[in-house]
Amino acid sequence: MNAPIITRAHGRVNLIGEHTDYNGGWVLPTTIPQFTQVTLTPNQSQTVRIQSSSDPKKKEERSFSYTLGQEKKAGSWIDYLQGITAILTLEKIPLSGFDLRIESTVPEGSGLSSSAALEMSFLKALKLAFDLKFTEAELARLGQRTENEFVGARVGIMDQMACALASSGEALFLDTKTLKFQRIPLPLEHMDLLVINSGISHRNVGGGYNERRAQCEEACRLLDIPELRSLNAQELSRLDSLPDVLKRRARHVVTENDRVFNTVKAIQSEDITTMGRLFVESHQSMRDDYEVSLPEIDQLVELCLKQEGVFGARLTGGGFGGSIVAITKKGKSLQVAAEVLPEYARLTGQKATVLV
Repeated sequence: MNAPIITRAHGRVNLIGEHTDYNGGWVLPTTIPQFTQVTLTPNQSQTVRIQSSSDPKKKEERSFSYTLGQEKKAGSWIDYLQGITAILTLEKIPLSGFDLRIESTVPEGSGLSSSAALEMSFLKALKLAFDLKFTEAELARLGQRTENEFVGARVGIMDQMACALASSGEALFLDTKTLKFQRIPLPLEHMDLLVINSGISHRNVGGGYNERRAQCEEACRLLDIPELRSLNAQELSRLDSLPDVLKRRARHVVTENDRVFNTVKAIQSEDITTMGRLFVESHQSMRDDYEVSLPEIDQLVELCLKQEGVFGARLTGGGFGGSIVAITKKGKSLQVAAEVLPEYARLTGQKATVLV
C-alpha cells in the first residue's frame, strides 16, 4: 500500500494591488497563518474519494467521489479539485485514483484565497504522488486555469502564486505578466498587520467579478492597448476618452499599480506612515472607482481608521464582502480589534473576526 502524502498551502492577504493581476499588473501579497492541508493516498483504482472538514472547530464532514476522466461541474467547492484532474487528464498527464482528506483553517468567502490554498495544496500532493515535473509557477498556472476554464471565475494569477510561493514575514512583489517576483521583508519590528473578516462571504464566480474584468478588457479595446499595465499614472488623461464607468475602472487599475510600487518603496524605507496612506487611497479607489466594496466593509475600514495607532486600512481581496487589512503601531493590533469589533457588530449586525 502506498504511504499517504501530506502537503499544505497557506492562505494569503493581499497588502495592495487589487484587481491588477488580470490586467497584467503588479501585486503585493503575503501569507497568513491559516492553511489548507491535504492527505493523499493512492487507491489503485480510477476513483477519487474526498473527505473534507473545512474548519477543525466545526463537526461538519463533507464527502464526494468521482471517476477520473468523468469530471462534471457541481457548482461547489469540489469543482476546484475536479477541475484540476480534468485539466491534467486533458493534458495527457497520467493519474490514477486516490483518497483525499482535506482540513482547512482558511475561512471560505473571506477574500483570503481559500480556493487557491485548496488548489495549491492539492497540486503539491499530486506532484509528489505522481512524480509530476511542474515548477511552483506552473502549478499556479494550473490552479488559475482550473478557476478560469472549469469553475467559471476569470481570476488572475496572484492568489495561486501567493499560496505557492509567499512566505511569512515577507511580501511577494509579483509582476503578474512575467511572473518575476521579489521577496520584500516586512518591517514587522515597527508595525502589526491586522486582518479582520467582515463576516460577509464573497464569491468570485458571481457576475460582479467577471463583469469588472470584461469592463477592463473593453477599456483596453477602446484605448487600443493590450493591457491596462501599458499605462502609467502620468498617462491618466488618456482615459478621458472612455465612457465614465470604463474610465473609473481603468483609473483604479492604473493608479493601483502605481500604489504597489510606492508601497514597496515605503516598506523598504520602513516608512509606515506612507504605507498607511497608500492603503487608504487604495480602499477609496476600490470603493469609488472599482465599486467592489460594500457599506459594511466601508464601515469596518472607517472604524479602524478612527482608532489611535492605525496607519491605514483597506478592503483586501476581490471585494463584494470578505476581509480588510490594516497596519497598526507595533503591539496595538489586538487593542484596535477589541475596540472595533463590538462597534461594528452594533452598527451593522454582522459578526467580524480577527484572523491575523
